[in-house]
Amino acid sequence: MLDRTMRAALSGPLDAAAAALDRPGITPDRLTVAGLVLALTSAGAAAAQWWVVAVVLWLLSRVADGLDGTLARRRRARGDGGESEAGGFLDIAADFIAYGAGVFGVAWGATAAFGIPWWPFLLVLLTYYVNGTAFLAFSSIAERTGRRIDDGRSLSFLGRIAEGTETIVVHTLWLLLPFWAGWIALVWGVFVGISAVQRVVVGYRLLR
Repeated sequence: MLDRTMRAALSGPLDAAAAALDRPGITPDRLTVAGLVLALTSAGAAAAQWWVVAVVLWLLSRVADGLDGTLARRRRARGDGGESEAGGFLDIAADFIAYGAGVFGVAWGATAAFGIPWWPFLLVLLTYYVNGTAFLAFSSIAERTGRRIDDGRSLSFLGRIAEGTETIVVHTLWLLLPFWAGWIALVWGVFVGISAVQRVVVGYRLLR
């Protein structure tokens, strides 16, 4: 719901940061991998209940995730490599791994520290699974049938009420407030579930 607004608001700072990072040894794919490593380390820190470390690493991972595509587009604009299908695939795969690991890490840490039940986090993982299925299936079929949604991203993205921006905010929130992580997960799972239903319905209608 907020992705388009946030992308517009952050385009300037991200462009400036990408320009500073535009060096031969730094590639978009390496930024993607760095972001994934940071996200996985954040999940491990959350599982160990190192909440401040976890939230800092999580936010750094999302900065890297925002910079990889910006750097790729910068290089493509000047005809120097740039975006690739392989890079787009790596980016979306890294995002799914980062989000899933983040849920697992905070669930492990919060349940151990505060006695929070596991099921709200399992609900989030289930709704992530349905969302990912609808999102990727629609993108694949839309590409094959010439119905691509082009908003500057590698895949055809069906935007709904729960998108990347909201996911980053929620993952940050439950690392900042781990004692409320169960309630945050429950509310978030409902929102993501509604978004999943929307994607299935809208995707079906667009492909009819």
